[in-house]
Amino acid sequence: MNLKLLTGGWLIFLLTGNLSGYSQADTAGAGGATRAGVDRVQWEADSGMIRRLADTIFTDGRAYDNLRTLTKKVGARLSGSSGYYKAERWGWQALEEAQADKVSMQECMVPHWVRGGKDTAHFYGAGISGGLDVIALGNSVGTGAKPLDAKVILIHNFDELEQRKDDVRGKIVFYNYPFNPLFVETFQAYGDAVRYRGAGASRAAKYGAVGVLVRSMSEGVDNAPHTGALIYTDSLQKIPAAAVGCRDADRLAALLEGHADLSVSLWTHGQMLPDTLAHNVIGELRGSVLPDQYITVGGHLDSWDPAEGAMDDGAGCVQSIEVLRALRAIGYKPRHTIRVVLFANEENGGRGARKYAAAAKEAGEHHLLGLESDAGGFTPRGFSLSLSDDKLALIRPWVELLRPYGVYELEKGGGGSDTNPLQEAVGAVVGELRPDSQRYFDYHHARTDVLENVNKRELELGTVNMAALIYLVDKYGWNYAN
Repeated sequence: MNLKLLTGGWLIFLLTGNLSGYSQADTAGAGGATRAGVDRVQWEADSGMIRRLADTIFTDGRAYDNLRTLTKKVGARLSGSSGYYKAERWGWQALEEAQADKVSMQECMVPHWVRGGKDTAHFYGAGISGGLDVIALGNSVGTGAKPLDAKVILIHNFDELEQRKDDVRGKIVFYNYPFNPLFVETFQAYGDAVRYRGAGASRAAKYGAVGVLVRSMSEGVDNAPHTGALIYTDSLQKIPAAAVGCRDADRLAALLEGHADLSVSLWTHGQMLPDTLAHNVIGELRGSVLPDQYITVGGHLDSWDPAEGAMDDGAGCVQSIEVLRALRAIGYKPRHTIRVVLFANEENGGRGARKYAAAAKEAGEHHLLGLESDAGGFTPRGFSLSLSDDKLALIRPWVELLRPYGVYELEKGGGGSDTNPLQEAVGAVVGELRPDSQRYFDYHHARTDVLENVNKRELELGTVNMAALIYLVDKYGWNYAN
């Protein structure tokens, strides 16, 4: 790095590690927003408090060790499974060890889907044959006591499905819709492609298809298939559906585009059992000034069954617990009550989030913020928040307090599937930690989502920024520059 390019506060920070070297004129937030009305004493106090939070997370943190226990001793934890109930007990213990003032369980009824066995598939015909690495989509029906054997038809998108609707009856539709590489933010690519996983089965069934294969929701270069929930249209036949690993999807598509006349033998065993009882696990740090007003931070405790759920969303759970532990460890007394919520059933129903939001509404609770981490344990880049442009401008100076720990943007947006219901129910501002997204869909819903793919330092950096944002919101609300 060329020191000649560094001036003012940034040079002071690099030489001293202390943002308090800024003068008021030196500190400007993202997009040119200045910290008008924020004096040096206040700035130094906030910088120092965040540094203390960072110090305890870096030196005495429990996030990675908690994640090791969750992944290696609990493991997969799909709603309704024995693993999920084991995870509930783990969450209770972890929150107690973090010295929550109160730990509780909030009941909710959740879907209970079981995979039922090993999913298999192979193609054959035109003098060739080969295996396919597949995994049944969550909530899907199985093929029954024996494999489903049918001709396979390649469909690139829903427009083509409509054009070829007369050709799909009695066949297995293979949707080969890859991630669009032009989206730099990979969640945009996922949002574009996931409709084929979610709605593809019912749209194909409408025209008489007997099964569906979907290219995995990933642009990874391995061949691990990625599961995830589908949503059936009740008025249409429920047909088996499975995801195919990306390399096998390329191979199968190439053969079909070369006009090979192929069949697929697909054998899956999934079934939906009656709804069952589960719980959100909730820990509180009681507010000292406004105890009946709440800041929620959380992740979802459930995960898909093929792996350990380290990224999705063990990382968010342990980060949220660590926020509480760190605040307690430095002796911080929050003005508002801070709740850590380990949400139930995000993956195939969203019941835990809706229950938490409905209970908050019924109790007439005021929620200042609902923050979640559900985008992996990677290096933090920013936060999205459901604020107006005017409100966002007021807090943009916070970026300079967060920047030393990797966050450089507070952007207009919102939360995720576990906090958005809180906005709808009680009008809370909701937000989400936004880590670097490039590797997330290598692991998302796949057997590769294991502890070994989580970097301890990145996990801790995300936690530092979550704790810092919660501290700032607790202290100032949304009017920092006023």
